[in-house]
Order: sequence, then structure tokens, then C-alpha cells
Amino acid sequence: MRRILVAGTADTKGEELAWLRDLLRAGGFAAEIVDLGTRAPGIHPDVAATEVAACHPEGAGFLRSEDRGIAVAAMGAAFANWCRQHATEIAGVIAAGGGGGTSIACAGLRELPYGVPKLMVSTLASGDTAPYVGISDIVMMPAVTDIAGLNRLSRVILSNAAHALIGMVRAPEPAVSDDKPAIGLTMFGVTTPCVTAIAETLRSRYDCLVFHATGTGGRAMERLLDQRLLSGLIDITTTEIADLLFGGVLPALPDRLDVVARTGAPWVGSVGALDMVNFWAPATVPARYRDRLFHHHNPNVTLMRTNPEENAAMGHWIADKLNACPGPVRLLIPELGISALDAEGGAFWWPEADAALFAALRNHIADPARLITLPCHINDPAFAAAAATTFLDLMEP
Repeated sequence: MRRILVAGTADTKGEELAWLRDLLRAGGFAAEIVDLGTRAPGIHPDVAATEVAACHPEGAGFLRSEDRGIAVAAMGAAFANWCRQHATEIAGVIAAGGGGGTSIACAGLRELPYGVPKLMVSTLASGDTAPYVGISDIVMMPAVTDIAGLNRLSRVILSNAAHALIGMVRAPEPAVSDDKPAIGLTMFGVTTPCVTAIAETLRSRYDCLVFHATGTGGRAMERLLDQRLLSGLIDITTTEIADLLFGGVLPALPDRLDVVARTGAPWVGSVGALDMVNFWAPATVPARYRDRLFHHHNPNVTLMRTNPEENAAMGHWIADKLNACPGPVRLLIPELGISALDAEGGAFWWPEADAALFAALRNHIADPARLITLPCHINDPAFAAAAATTFLDLMEP
């Protein structure tokens, strides 16, 4: 039987962990407590902290550190390794903690495969959870009160959390028999017509996984490619690169596209939404950009039009990445616009800026055969048809 785990620091949260364990056992599961604490536990765990700590690359000595920050970071690294080692045994995990406990637990939960239920009850869950969730599918539940002993509210919150996990574990999504290869596609609102059309064209042959190009979306897609769970990418919307290079709030990491070089997987891409850098509400836009052209997508999202110099820099950056790829790659250039806003009469229509991007790509991509220029807009049906055909030519030569 696969394991149901209750994870947390048993030196400070023992009462809550025992409550969660007992709720899960009452629901019919032989739940186990995994101690992530760095001091002596207040209850008897099923998996001792020393067992978890032994998974640290440098051994368990950090448990004796008087520096709590060092101990917490090290236990997080140890729990991440422990979860990797036991991933195939785990049917679901619920964790509870404050700041340190959330950091430790989520370091491990992020290592579990997508689809394994993972629920974190945290005092930090109503804030910025990105550092804890990353590109995983962790469910964050606000603890409301501090996790410092059971009370009339915390019992309700923890009970809801335990029964949520029971529901996820007991009634998983039925397995669907689908022997089609899976592929990844990137999409933003301003490239939706293009990507939707490509997916519709290819869906009879491929399981099309569309990722929202918000930084985490691109990283999740590339993680799946690195794990060989995707057979290729149709990376139409590379807008995360603009945020990476120019300080936007939805950035790629500097290793964007490196997995394409590492795996040699087929890649068909474009320059979708490179006409924009994302910021939050207008007040969040850096002072150095105050005189730029903006489009207010909604009260909380502000888009800044990229200029010719920035587009040239992005062209160089993408070209360098693609030049390092040994596998079959093709970059499609839509000459009449690269997003829904970048169309004649649109808010971001600026042919000179686009021309700088296209010229940099043409001048720096080493193999001209990898570049396909099309006399249409990125959201025109003809562009979507060309992207789908190009991908099929690479996948099914």
C-alpha cells in the first residue's frame, strides 16, 4: 500500500500533526508522521527527523547547528532528497507549519510528481506563495491562526485540510488510456487564436498540453520535457524572455531553452508577445520606464511595449540559445505582428520595433534553414497552419 504522510516539525507542531494523523486514520488511511524538526520531537513520529536528515548530501550534522536558518535550509534540502527517494511509495502528503516548516515541507513536496496530492496548511498561504509552490501543484491552505496549539478554529481548518486530502487520495482522476505522444505549447491571451488553432490541428495525433507563459508555465513545460514526458515543443509564446531581460514580473529563468539543447527534442517556436513586458498595477512600474508606451490589461496588470533596442537584444539572446541546440529546431517569424496588440491599428503596433527583432534573429541564427519568415500576423490562420505543418515535418519526417 502506498503511503499517506503527515509532514511537519514535530518539535513545535506535534499536537497539530497528531490531530491530522488521527483524522486521516479515522478516514481509513494508515497515515504516518514524518518529522521535519531540528530539535527533539514532542510526539513519537513514524519517520524520525534523523532519518530525513540523513538524506542531506553532507549528512545529518546540521541538526546540531545553533543557527536556525542554517538548520531549516539544510532540513529542506534533506527532505527534498528524501521525497525523491520515496516518490513512488507516496500516495499523498499533508503538511502544516509556520514560516520555517512551510519552507522545509514545500522543498520536499515540490519534488513529488505532478498529480500526487500535496496540501500545505500554512500561516503564509495568504501571501506570495510562489517561493514555496514554484512550478509544482501544491495546494496551499491558509492556517488563519498561528499553528501554535489546537483551538476551536484551527481544529476546523485542519479537519477541512485532512478531509480534502482524503478526497483527493480516495477519488483520483480516472486513468485515461491515451497512447498519443504528449507535446507542450506556450500561450498568452494575446496569442490564444494561434495556439488554439495549432492544438486543434494536432490533437488527433498528439496530446496537447498548453502552458500559460507566465514564467512558471514555461518552467513547468521545460521540466516535463527534461523528464521526457513531452515529445516536443511548439513554443509560440516566448514572452517570458522579455520579462527576464527587462525586469518584468513574469520572467523565465536564464536557462530558458537550455533543455531543448540538452534533450535534442524537436522545437518549433516563434516570437509571440515579445512586444510586451509585464508589470503589476501602474504604481509598480520602475521609474526608469515611466515615459514608455503602456497598455492597461486590467487594474492589476500593466503591459509595456518593448522598443527596437530591447527587441534587438532579445533577438540576439534567442539566436544564441538556438545556435546551441543540436536537434531539429525552427523559428517562425510573423512579419505582420507578434501579438493581438501588435497589429495594424493596435495599441502596440510598431513595425520598426518588430523589424529590429527580426533582423537580429536573421543576422545571428547560424543556420538560415532554421528560420521561416511568413507574410502574416501571428494570429492569422495561415500562421497557425504553417506552425503545425512545420512541427509535423520535424516529428514525422
